[in-house]
Amino acid sequence: MPRTDSAPPCPERARRRRGRDVLDRLVPAGVGLAAGLLALGPALGPGYVLRYDMVFVPDAPLTDAALGGGEGFPRAVPSDAVVALLGMALPGDLVQKLLLLTVFTLGAAGAARLVPREWPLPRAAAALGYVWNPFLAERLLLGQWALLLGYAGLPWVLDAAARYRRTRDVPRLLASLLPAAVGGFSSAVLSGLVALPAAVVRRGRRAAAAAAAAGCLAVAALPWLLPALASGATTDPAAVDLFAARADTPLGTVASLLSLGGIWNAQAVPPGFAEPVGAAGRLLLSLAALAGWGWLLARRPRPAHAAGLTVAAALGLAVALAGTVEPGRAVLRALIGLWPGFGPLRDGHLYLAPLALLQAVGLAGAVRWLGRPAARRGSAAPSRAAGALSGACALLAPLVLLPGLAWGAWGTLRPVEYPREWTRVQQLVNTDPEEGALLSLPWSAYRGFPLGGGEVTVVLDPATKMFDRPVVWNDALRVRDGDRVRVVAGEDPLARRVAPLMGADAMPHGTADLAQRLAQAGVRYVLVDRANLPEGVGADLAGPGLEAVHDGPLLLLLKVTEEYVAAA
Repeated sequence: MPRTDSAPPCPERARRRRGRDVLDRLVPAGVGLAAGLLALGPALGPGYVLRYDMVFVPDAPLTDAALGGGEGFPRAVPSDAVVALLGMALPGDLVQKLLLLTVFTLGAAGAARLVPREWPLPRAAAALGYVWNPFLAERLLLGQWALLLGYAGLPWVLDAAARYRRTRDVPRLLASLLPAAVGGFSSAVLSGLVALPAAVVRRGRRAAAAAAAAGCLAVAALPWLLPALASGATTDPAAVDLFAARADTPLGTVASLLSLGGIWNAQAVPPGFAEPVGAAGRLLLSLAALAGWGWLLARRPRPAHAAGLTVAAALGLAVALAGTVEPGRAVLRALIGLWPGFGPLRDGHLYLAPLALLQAVGLAGAVRWLGRPAARRGSAAPSRAAGALSGACALLAPLVLLPGLAWGAWGTLRPVEYPREWTRVQQLVNTDPEEGALLSLPWSAYRGFPLGGGEVTVVLDPATKMFDRPVVWNDALRVRDGDRVRVVAGEDPLARRVAPLMGADAMPHGTADLAQRLAQAGVRYVLVDRANLPEGVGADLAGPGLEAVHDGPLLLLLKVTEEYVAAA
């Protein structure tokens, strides 16, 4: 008679297994958190880090525009709304730091998830490689924190799409898209670039997986998609030439892209990035990561996400390369002219995100491969130690080859406090119950904001985030192209209606009937940032129909008087 009893499970062994499982989950997140602390450094101090598109303000209001109610393209929807909601419970500068650290922690944990759990050192390599690379560094220096939040969610999206089997997997797929939902349209585009190929090229139930991925992406995109379809925003096809990827190393454009660089804005390149030795080292590291990815593809069983990520990375690289040659740029211009929804294709560097994920996992494969020969020989300890040392060197290579990301990009990212004038003006405007927009001057999208010590950082006009009413600002972009500055037409219809009032000095001309024309456009307040104007410019704005509500050394706040508002 066969025995039916079995040995009881060992509680100590089960406890150790649970401990290892917890450690396997925590170590990659810890690697990401440590990388975030090292990368941000001084940026984690008190105050707000202001840099290009990264604009956080005190007491950010939950505005109609943050919820998609503006006339322009909803680029900051719903990220501005999320920041405002979090700001109701936490100080605004703390919200900013938590979101930035989330990018590093979530991204590292997700990349490690794509590597077998029994490979601890390769998992750490994938975690570090995904959050310490030129793509993340350059996008961070552009201030695109919301995009990077979606970037951090890409490994989770890939894993959920590749593992989709049946309807009960939909909640996991939706949860993986939460960072993209917060990040907005660019994050959703990248998530679609990863999720759809992963669903289509998988084995079995392809149609069901693709439909589930498309449906979940549509749900995640609803906060910005609906207002985008309803807006009258347009996209300038000429932007393709200005936002195309370009060489940011001595090795040329293709090598820069393969190394995950190639950003269009020279001011977003990390310090020391163009040094030939470092550039060559990063290219070699990328080639080693691609070789490691090839080794992973050749193994059996092949990872479930392998084919989908390969396709996504190839498509993304193709979009980036298209903007580097005139035939490709012509196609992109034609597409954008046909439908403004193709506008996101103008920024080719953006689409390197799947390649960054592929290289991070490929780096894990390279680290694993470096340790295998010694293990196979089963020989002396020195051989095993040599394999471990080689793997550790490959793991730390991203840090060594990209030192310009460390410590807030060598102090480039550091916090500042808003002058009290800003919060005073914010209070005056936000406590006024009367409706009407605020016109922000000078008529330019970006401002020079003082960092102290005579240094200035370039940042999107903070007025766009500070006031609980529509803000009319110049959303046209001025981009330096060689020796000249070219202008990309703005997207906001209201801004286009106000633009004819502005003169060559980015201030209104023909002030005799200015108050009446502003009132007709629905403007109640005019805010003049004197710190960004030559001395004396704008002093003559106060006059008939425009009453000075605040007149300080940094800011001048004017209010359209009641008779003009009533007449409008």
